[in-house]
Amino acid sequence: MILRDRVALITGSSSGIGRGVALAMAAAGADVIINHPSDIEREAAEEVARHVRLLGRRALVLRADVSDPAQVEAMVTATLAEFNGLHILVNNAGIAIAGAAHEMPVESWDRVIAVHLRGTFLMTRAVLPHMYASGHGRIINTASQLAYKGAPGFTAYTAAKGGILSFTRSVALEIGARDITINCVAPGATHTPILADVPPALLEEIRQAIPLGRIAEVDDIAPSYVFLASAAGRHYQGQCLSPNGGDVFL
Repeated sequence: MILRDRVALITGSSSGIGRGVALAMAAAGADVIINHPSDIEREAAEEVARHVRLLGRRALVLRADVSDPAQVEAMVTATLAEFNGLHILVNNAGIAIAGAAHEMPVESWDRVIAVHLRGTFLMTRAVLPHMYASGHGRIINTASQLAYKGAPGFTAYTAAKGGILSFTRSVALEIGARDITINCVAPGATHTPILADVPPALLEEIRQAIPLGRIAEVDDIAPSYVFLASAAGRHYQGQCLSPNGGDVFL
C-alpha cells in the first residue's frame, strides 16, 4: 500500500493506460479521480470507479475537457472539495489523428496539441498552487517513445509528446527544493483503444521491431506511474521512464 492516504487525479482514465494507472494506484492504496472528456465515456468511467471501490478505495468520476481552462479549474475544485487534498496528478488524456503533415487540417493539428500539450499545461497550472501550499506533490506526464523516434503520419501526436517532455523538464527546474516532483512516462506501443484501428499487418510490423518481441499490455506500463508517485521515486525529477520493450533506448 505504497500510496496509502494519497489522492490521485488521472486524466483520460476511462480506458487504456489511464484506466490501468487508476486501478494500479487504487491497488496501491490511493483514492482516485477518474476523468473522462464527454458523455460517450461516462459509462466506462463509472465502471473504472466501480473497480476502484471494489479495491476498498474511494472514487470520483468527473467529466472535463482538459483543453478547456474553466473545465480544468472546476475539476480541480471538485476534487479538493471531495477529498480535501490532491497529492498525485497524472496527465494522461490524449488523442491521435493520423495524416501527413502537408494534408492534415489545421483543426486536427490544433485539437491534438490542445488535448495533449495544452491540457498538460492547464492541469499542471491548476494543481501546482495546492501542491506548493501543502509542500508535497507528484506530477506524472504521459509522453511516448515516438517523441524520440518520430512516426510518419503522426506529426501532431509526436510534436505534442515532444513538447510534453520539454515542458516537464522546465517545470522541474521551477519547482525547486520542495517535496514536489514532475516526471514523464513514455510508453511504447501498447494494446489500448488507440491501436484498435491499426491494420493487423502494421501491428505485426510494429511487434517485430520491438526487441522483446511483443506489444505491451497496460499492466506492463502502469507500474512506472505507481513508482514515480511513491516515496521510492522521490529522487526522480524531470526524468522520463520509457517501458517500451527496447523499441527506443533512452
